[in-house]
Amino acid sequence: MKTIHPKITEVLTGTFKVPAHEVLPESTMDSLEMDSLAVAEFAVIIKETLGVDADSEKLYKDATLADISAYIDEAVGSTAAEATVPVSNTR
Repeated sequence: MKTIHPKITEVLTGTFKVPAHEVLPESTMDSLEMDSLAVAEFAVIIKETLGVDADSEKLYKDATLADISAYIDEAVGSTAAEATVPVSNTR
């Protein structure tokens, strides 16, 4: 089983006071009793800290933490890959 993205765990336990034992791959924001305002704030925090832009309603409403982690890992990887692609000025 893949480990949940450490930033997700940090944000949920630190900012939203979700007990660490409840932060499981199969947990959803609903199962963690995160209301829509908390989910929107969570999305903003992830965007500010990791640069991952996502629509909080579509991505987080029914997604498991494993789904969210996979999305963030992929988005962060894509951003890093784009940043390392050399740009050529030759035609």
